[in-house]
Amino acid sequence: MSLLEDFKAFAVKGDVIDLAVAVIIGGAFGKIVTSLVGDVIMPITGALIGKIDFSNFFLALGEVPANTPHTLDAMRKAGIPILAYGDFITVAINFLLLAFIIFLMIRAVSRLKHAEPSAPPAPPASTPEDIELLREIRDLLKAKPE
Repeated sequence: MSLLEDFKAFAVKGDVIDLAVAVIIGGAFGKIVTSLVGDVIMPITGALIGKIDFSNFFLALGEVPANTPHTLDAMRKAGIPILAYGDFITVAINFLLLAFIIFLMIRAVSRLKHAEPSAPPAPPASTPEDIELLREIRDLLKAKPE
């Protein structure tokens, strides 16, 4: 087989196509979770603990010029090395939420697979009539006194 034929056989397999669909849906789902965390959960969490914006939690690792505002964006624009642990907290929460949601989805699918009723066992095949007649004759011969 040629390289092109091998690739075609590989690419049209169901598993590869399923994986491609999963990656595309996973990417879109990741964006939804990122928005949920960044736009809903983190602002609510920040408001509950005192109007804190986690995205601006950082530690400057270099000297900060006197005229530079003490914000994450300004520090990055000034080229100052920073440890942005607030972004890390946000990304970690994204990951935990995404992992938990995927866990719930896999658990639900697993339950559906196990909940499917198995096919009832096939009824035993009926005995052919000639066998039944032979059994009756046998039983009559056994019962007949000699």
